[in-house]
Amino acid sequence: MLVLIALSILHIAAIILLLAATIDNAWWVTSTTSTDVWGRWVLTNNKWNMTDLPNNYPTDYLQAVQATTVLACIFSIIGLFVFIAQLFTLPKGRRFTISGVFQALACLFIMIAASIYTDRFHTNEKSIGNYGHSFILAWIAFGLTFISSIVYFVLRKK
Repeated sequence: MLVLIALSILHIAAIILLLAATIDNAWWVTSTTSTDVWGRWVLTNNKWNMTDLPNNYPTDYLQAVQATTVLACIFSIIGLFVFIAQLFTLPKGRRFTISGVFQALACLFIMIAASIYTDRFHTNEKSIGNYGHSFILAWIAFGLTFISSIVYFVLRKK
């Protein structure tokens, strides 16, 4: 029982991190800008103003990052509902394979999004910046979804 509670907490934490990484505006930060996969926030006159992403961003890669972050959130949420359904319907001794597949897909999608963002964006920017907390949360969510998917594949219902 304790394992199921811990796994549920791990799964919910992964969902929260995925949603925060997808929604929040700090994939790339400088002293005057904060950029995410949806827009760029620019500090002017001590106020943050949302602007469009620069035109030099490769549109195909940007849409791939946007799509895979959203898909990671969707598959992780579906995986939680499937896990809850499997708790009540799965026969004893069977593994939580379907929940593990959904978590593995969420893991794959957030890894793809963060990898594309790392490779294709901010490589030739003139201003010095750093990857922000949303980018780091995406990689942490990757680790959590990977661990939970492995646990789902190994865990048997007793």
